[in-house]
Amino acid sequence: MKLYVGNLSYDTSEEDLRKSFEEFGTVESVAVITDRDTGKCKGFAFVEMSSKEEAQAAISGLDGTQLGERTLKVNEARPKPTR
Repeated sequence: MKLYVGNLSYDTSEEDLRKSFEEFGTVESVAVITDRDTGKCKGFAFVEMSSKEEAQAAISGLDGTQLGERTLKVNEARPKPTR
């Protein structure tokens, strides 16, 4: 199950997110979305957990918590709209 993680600090790394989410289960992948020109985090990322139960635990455990002095917004990722 893929999760959206918002309100990230611009210096957040994939490793920072992986460590936070591994407390709730197996992390399949982490993708911090970066600016094409600067390479810095755009303030959001996607984390894929191995099961829906682990993903729900991560949402419950991390939504509204602090990471790098920012309050995280964690929820289920919505499908990318078709163009």
